[in-house]
Amino acid sequence: MFVLMETNTTVIPASPPVPSAENDTHNHHHPSQPHHHDIIPPTNILIIILPITIIILLLSILLIIVMLRRLKSTKNNGNRKSNNSINKNNCMFIAHSTININASPNVKGGCLYGGNSVRIPSSGKFRGVQVFTYKELEVATDKFSEANVIGNEEFVVVYRGILRDGTVAAIKMLHREGKQGERAFRIEVDLLSRLQSPYLVEMLGYCADQHHRLLIFEFMPNGTLQHHIHHFLNHSRPLNWGTRLRVALDSARALEFLHEHTLPSVIHRDFKSSNILLDQNFRAKVFDFGLAKTGSDKINGLVSTRVLGTTGYLAPEYASTGILTTKSDVYSYGVVLLELLTGRVPVDTKRPPGEHVLVSWALPRLTNRQQVMEMVDPSLKGQYSKKDLIQIAAIAAMCVQPEADYRPLMTDVVQSLIPLVKNLSSNSLRFSQTVFATVDNCVQVQMRFKTKMIDCSNMV
Repeated sequence: MFVLMETNTTVIPASPPVPSAENDTHNHHHPSQPHHHDIIPPTNILIIILPITIIILLLSILLIIVMLRRLKSTKNNGNRKSNNSINKNNCMFIAHSTININASPNVKGGCLYGGNSVRIPSSGKFRGVQVFTYKELEVATDKFSEANVIGNEEFVVVYRGILRDGTVAAIKMLHREGKQGERAFRIEVDLLSRLQSPYLVEMLGYCADQHHRLLIFEFMPNGTLQHHIHHFLNHSRPLNWGTRLRVALDSARALEFLHEHTLPSVIHRDFKSSNILLDQNFRAKVFDFGLAKTGSDKINGLVSTRVLGTTGYLAPEYASTGILTTKSDVYSYGVVLLELLTGRVPVDTKRPPGEHVLVSWALPRLTNRQQVMEMVDPSLKGQYSKKDLIQIAAIAAMCVQPEADYRPLMTDVVQSLIPLVKNLSSNSLRFSQTVFATVDNCVQVQMRFKTKMIDCSNMV
């Protein structure tokens, strides 16, 4: 009977099973019967989907970054190709947006690199600072022949050379080794690659090939102011009065540009007659920025530094304390004015006692009309305007004041010199001999500089 019932149950599947504990247990394990444990809860679905979503997002971000880097790399390669097309196997200097004169040069592959890739607006004349190999400069100077030497100082030799494009250039070779030499080289490249002015000698390029350090400048055919004032007897005539006034104005404008039109201000620190060069028209440009220093944002660009420069041109407060300001350059400019006025060198031990140092000898005499007349460079042979002479003497007296605060700004000096140069062609005014003109001009200087430091009563 039991067997018959089991057979019937098997043959007729449509019959509902008899509910019993045994059947419950049997049905629970039957694979064909659906049950609630096969449905995945929503929480489990979130746990699975969320990590997958995060992974997809990360992969997308990574892909975007890779694509951007490839795009940037392609653009940089394009820029390199364009630079190479301009200058075959050289590179262009990338200027600093801010000068860091304490940083050592970063030289890679013969190229000196700056900091941020910032292009400074320049005049149409400026052609860009190029990089030269040592071999190219050897060819330009006929293997640095002695016959091409146009300047020679303790750590520097300057050669005349002809570049591959036919440009005549002055090639300055630095012999100073160590950190100081590298620093001087870096300063000039860093400064002159971004500072363009008609009153500064233009830098055309540089060479940082292995241990060689050279700077390439525009050629100034009439050499240094120092040569024309102190060594003219060799082969040239002395500078006439009008040329001296123009040189005084051009060099004053150079310092005005450095002090007033750059940020931060630039202090030359070695302004002297041998660093003023003359072009074919005897227009002056300032040269040699190896010792230059950038000032702070404070008034006059006050900085503390080592005492460097040339004896006879150093401002007394800088020489004694190392405190450097734009007024230190003003003092040096005053010494150059005295050179133009008297034809004397700043320090000359061959002169009689009391006349060794130009400033010490000249300062007490600069406000006395008769003594000023006696101080004038004999090579001028009286061919000058006495009215202008008095004003130049008054300006020089202000610039070489022992107290820095009493010295004028270069802007004031420029404004005082402009009328003198403009009136050079007016002979009726140029050679005025009247006492009233000299006294009146002295008072004008007092008013311009807002000072009573000059005693105009002695001009009578």
